[in-house]
Amino acid sequence: MRYPSGDFGDRLTAANRRTGTVLCMGIDPHAAMIPSLFGTATAAAGSEAAIRAIDDFVMACLETAIGRVAAIKPQAAFFEQQGPAGMALLQRLGRAAIEAGMLVIMDAKRGDIGSTSTAYAAGWIGHDAPFPSDALTINPWLGIDTLQPFLDRADATGSGLFILNRTSNPGAADLQDKLVEGIPLYTHLAKMLAPLAATRTGTTGISSLGIVAGATWPEEARALRADLPASPFLVPGFGAQGAVPDKATSGLIRTQDGWTGGLVNSTRGLIFPQTAANATSIAAWRTAIIETIAANSAALNSAL
Repeated sequence: MRYPSGDFGDRLTAANRRTGTVLCMGIDPHAAMIPSLFGTATAAAGSEAAIRAIDDFVMACLETAIGRVAAIKPQAAFFEQQGPAGMALLQRLGRAAIEAGMLVIMDAKRGDIGSTSTAYAAGWIGHDAPFPSDALTINPWLGIDTLQPFLDRADATGSGLFILNRTSNPGAADLQDKLVEGIPLYTHLAKMLAPLAATRTGTTGISSLGIVAGATWPEEARALRADLPASPFLVPGFGAQGAVPDKATSGLIRTQDGWTGGLVNSTRGLIFPQTAANATSIAAWRTAIIETIAANSAALNSAL
């Protein structure tokens, strides 16, 4: 497969401008939350009935996302729990999204040492990977040296990385906030990433090396932006996890064309809204999802 033209940072900026939003649709197929309109997703994991329902649901989510959000972010765990058929579905979803011109952020949080990282990188990064993506989430907490195989693969394929830095979960402070020489660990990590990000900046001024910075920590996000002026931020925690638009955009970059410099992810808020749960037909479900996307995009765009 031909690699995409342009660095990931430039393609992300183009997607922000083309769609007019920094909104990212998380696709986490919680079987128990998938409307019965799509079938029996709660059937035995990996069964024909479950896979058919999940397949129909995630592909319908993708259809509503095309041209309306800047990217999709499938969460690998929800596919993995369905066994080999679930992973084949994740593969199909990634390929279908890329063919439709969507950016795909694979949320697999890989991270290991040496040849294991090299193998993970080959499996998950790039349009020609078995699980194709434009960017991958990475766990860096085994050490900065473990990032090199992922960086090498990303550089070779024009892809991006989002490094877990200050995550949105309540327990993130247990480790990430620990002070070392008077500075939180997440700040130490950001300073280590800064030179790596600076050398991967595209023509739009946005790097292909980004971080995950939770919407639930707006002050920290603003501080991280000072350390990482060019890095795109992948921002979880918006919507169902409680962060409002002003918090979710606190680490992004405001331009005359609107927000840029990252993605604000919403999963349950976009693919499982109550209006869609009450739908009595696939057409009504689709309308509810599209209206929800529009409302969330407008809320983010109006944030100051």
